[in-house]
Amino acid sequence: MSGTAEKIASDLADKTVAIMEKTGEDRLHYEVAKVLGASSQTLEEAYLTEVRVRMAGKAAGEFLKDKVKSLAAELKKSGSGQ
Repeated sequence: MSGTAEKIASDLADKTVAIMEKTGEDRLHYEVAKVLGASSQTLEEAYLTEVRVRMAGKAAGEFLKDKVKSLAAELKKSGSGQ
């Protein structure tokens, strides 16, 4: 795949994810992908990959944030019992 397609896919994914976070419209990326797919299946696939990577990264970040809170609460709880 060309660097141009990757750059366009990345830029579109950034914009789409930002809009999705602001609006709560969690299926927007599928609508954008449909528009891209009408002209370029390669760009559509690159875009969906970029969106998935961002969404997965966000989910993992939230998981880690929650895990740290949970561990801190456990340490506080076990420390107060001594």
